[in-house]
Amino acid sequence: MKKQRYAVISVSDKKGIKQFAKGLAKFGFKIIASGGTAKELKRSGIKVIEVSKITKFPEMLDGRVKTLHPKIHGGLLARRDKPEHMKMLAKYGIPQIDIVVINLYPFEKVISKKDFTHEEAIENIDIGGPSIVRAAAKNYEFVAVVTDPCSYPEILKELKDNNGEISLATKTKLQRDAFELTARYDAAISAYLSPAKGTDLFPKKLNIGLDKIQDLRYGENPHQQAAFYRAEGGGLAQAVQLHGKELSYNNILDMEAAFTIVSYFVNPTVSIVKHNNPCGVATDKNVKNAYLKAYECDKVSAYGGIVASNKPIDEDAAKEISKLFVEVVIAPDYSGGALEEFKKKKNLRVIRCGLINFANSDKKFDFKRVSGGMLLQQIDVAELNMSDIKIVTKRQPTLQELEDMFFAWGVCKAVKSNAIVVVKNGATIGIGAGQMNRVGSAEIALKQAGAHAKKAILASDGYFPFADSIELAKKYGISAVIQPGGSIRDEEVIKAANKHKMSMAFTGRRHFRH
Repeated sequence: MKKQRYAVISVSDKKGIKQFAKGLAKFGFKIIASGGTAKELKRSGIKVIEVSKITKFPEMLDGRVKTLHPKIHGGLLARRDKPEHMKMLAKYGIPQIDIVVINLYPFEKVISKKDFTHEEAIENIDIGGPSIVRAAAKNYEFVAVVTDPCSYPEILKELKDNNGEISLATKTKLQRDAFELTARYDAAISAYLSPAKGTDLFPKKLNIGLDKIQDLRYGENPHQQAAFYRAEGGGLAQAVQLHGKELSYNNILDMEAAFTIVSYFVNPTVSIVKHNNPCGVATDKNVKNAYLKAYECDKVSAYGGIVASNKPIDEDAAKEISKLFVEVVIAPDYSGGALEEFKKKKNLRVIRCGLINFANSDKKFDFKRVSGGMLLQQIDVAELNMSDIKIVTKRQPTLQELEDMFFAWGVCKAVKSNAIVVVKNGATIGIGAGQMNRVGSAEIALKQAGAHAKKAILASDGYFPFADSIELAKKYGISAVIQPGGSIRDEEVIKAANKHKMSMAFTGRRHFRH
């Protein structure tokens, strides 16, 4: 006589659970459930055995103790190939549990809310759930542990195609999923309780839990495979693709660079990025005008780039952008006409994403991998107020120069060091990036700006070690400079600026980007 099989179901996310439980019942499984799950299933007419009927103990301590009992864990951990284990089940009336369907208290969802209490967070630390998941996963050869509602249809299909059985290959995959879930869950709790919330910014042990969003077309090069993962919080990982072919690794890197730039600004701003550096950034009264000004900065490099806007893109802007071959367009939203315009281009990737939030930046981190380890730092935000800058020259900047200084400073932090940005009337007209010396970047930016550099401003992500860049800037007609200051030759640099009647502001903060 075939032994009766049982399925334990305990889920906080009840999506699809009624249909799944009905399916399991059809294949001869008796359903054991507790609390809200049992009530939900009973309302749908599904026969349920309450956990308390199995354990002979009521739920207690406000539901903190339900499934923590030998009559549950014995049924999960007993090896079916060991006669002494099976005799023990029979002796103590322990049901043979062959399937566990479980997801955990929504701890991460609770702590991601704007307003939650510490007590709420603690009460949403699941104890029984992870214990069941780990027990079932340990005994994976005999117990299938289903932790993802998206798996329900494929599990039912396999039961149908395999005479009511689940293959060892599937159980092995479910085991991996289960331990990944508990590892990520514990990491989220550890991160929340970490000293980083108190005295120490960086925890002694760093656990990173990530969910795979998708496999990518390829990595930095076609011979490298790649995937995209989501961490907690917003940002690019929450983006939705509305049109176009699959994203590549490089697309996502450039999207991040482009969208980070525009998210910093309040007024309509557009950035065009190529190979992780901006080749044009501009602000104006609307997206169309901002795009046209950004495009003028470097029409050659803009070809095949990424276009980002911090405001919804309308049809007029879309028509202008569509004249250029670009890989990706990313914005908070699109008008119907804009989407129709973009969809005329089969391969153009159209991405909708909420702006990157720089609030509480001191608690947000940037990760960089090195061989055998990882570097962790606070993210760099270019926040700058009038009270933060010091005018160090005799000539005070005009209102337009001040506006352009602040705009250029916001762009400069997004350019690879050494970075020089030349701005005029709210638009970049020259960008020098990634050179091994500052004057080299200045030469590139000023040459690109050409005659337009007259009465423009120049921003530098680091101090000027010599006055050579100031002398070069004067040749092109630069009227104002913004830089961190802090060089042992600051006086020499200020003297050169005064000689050429330039205005110069010190920010006291650099923005290297490697």
